[in-house]
Amino acid sequence: MKSAAMNIDETINEVFTPIAKAFSEFIFFSVSVGDADIQLIVLWLIAGAAFFTVYLRFINIRGFVHALRLVRGDFTDPNEPGEVSHFQALATAISGTVGVGNIAHVAVAISVGGPGAAFWMLVAGVLGMASKFAECTLGVKYRQENPDGSMSGGPMFYMDKGLRERNWPRLGKVMAVYYAACIIIGTLGIGSMFQSNQAYVQFVNVTGGEASFFAERGWLFGLIIALVVGVVIMGGIKSIARVASSVVPLMALIYISAGLFVIAVNADKVPTALMQILTGAFTPEGTTGGMLGVLILGFRRAAFSNEAGIGSSSIAHAAVRTREPVTEGFVALLEPFIDTIIVCSITALVITLTVYDPTTPFDGISGVELTSSAFESVIPWFPVPLAIVVILFAYSTMIAWSYYGLEGWIYLFGPKKSVKIGYNLIFCASVVVGCTTQLTAILDFSDAMIFAMALANMLALYLLAPVVRSELDSYWRRLASGEIRAHK
Repeated sequence: MKSAAMNIDETINEVFTPIAKAFSEFIFFSVSVGDADIQLIVLWLIAGAAFFTVYLRFINIRGFVHALRLVRGDFTDPNEPGEVSHFQALATAISGTVGVGNIAHVAVAISVGGPGAAFWMLVAGVLGMASKFAECTLGVKYRQENPDGSMSGGPMFYMDKGLRERNWPRLGKVMAVYYAACIIIGTLGIGSMFQSNQAYVQFVNVTGGEASFFAERGWLFGLIIALVVGVVIMGGIKSIARVASSVVPLMALIYISAGLFVIAVNADKVPTALMQILTGAFTPEGTTGGMLGVLILGFRRAAFSNEAGIGSSSIAHAAVRTREPVTEGFVALLEPFIDTIIVCSITALVITLTVYDPTTPFDGISGVELTSSAFESVIPWFPVPLAIVVILFAYSTMIAWSYYGLEGWIYLFGPKKSVKIGYNLIFCASVVVGCTTQLTAILDFSDAMIFAMALANMLALYLLAPVVRSELDSYWRRLASGEIRAHK
């Protein structure tokens, strides 16, 4: 006889799974090109990232050093309007991107498309730096100050205010409402359910697997996480930024250090692994759609991981203390670099060096479990600290994404305290649902919502591209003339 705890988990799963599948099929409309199914929404993001890389004259490269100086605080003025520093805004946004996706989605991509998928994730990261620059510049330029002194910004606001400024008020309003609704729902998927699900899976693995006390009590684990999340998010962006600026460096240091150790132990195999990644990008074996199929897979997973073109990070960056919108665009381009080029690449190398075998499938394991087995092959005890890292990643992502969803909620329903509390309670409830639902269903739902947001966001970025370049050109001129100077 099944326990009551298992019945609760199964009931939630049976209700959610068909809904997630139907919505995913609607969003991921694709066309067939040869053997490959090309999802138009992924092409939409690729085209946008490539466009802004060229249109902004390779800002992802030439703006990199200046971005580092801004994060370091060289141009910081504490008297400027805003709620958090450049570093805190970056840490909050990174806590929303550097998460379980960096561990799980790289593994998903490699298990489906081979090591070559990691190459296209890296390319997507480089191009995505330009998209991120554009959306975060606009996020600050069109933000609004609320009656309580807090700042609200992001795609909803630059769609509404920016397009109204360019004489498209109705279009802007419709897009803003659509985006706000998408990010509220999407937050419950990518920012809550997926994160809690993967944290739960790793926790159960290191506490006895099927014999674990929590094996049939996903709802209980989710309830505990929800309570811990709720304590922080009720304090707003300042509380979230304080926690994120402490947790993000710690968790990144633990994970990157372990990854580099595994790579160092297998140093003799690194050239072979790099060759597998490079050749697999152009001549993948056993992948539906060949090179085109693995390219689309890599870009899709990168978009889920670094969110470039999605617009979500601009919500966190909009709270920064600055009078120059472009400064936060510079800071934001560091996100895909850290998230995809560094963290995801390390994960890909670890998996390729340790457990990848082109002649042997992964026996049905994927996500966090695959990454965990890769680390465990070199560091037998690492699943335990990895479980801690995964929970930290999941936790930091949840608190960041709760803020993103809250801002969408505020745009639709206003900044009243009761409105904020209502949203936070819904978010915490979704954390529990994530621990009781199958990963496939959550991936379908999360991917669908994040790309649904991209439909409107990329269109807004195209329409407002002249505003971004005008802001950038003005800033460069004033910086070169000495009108803008470092404060230390």
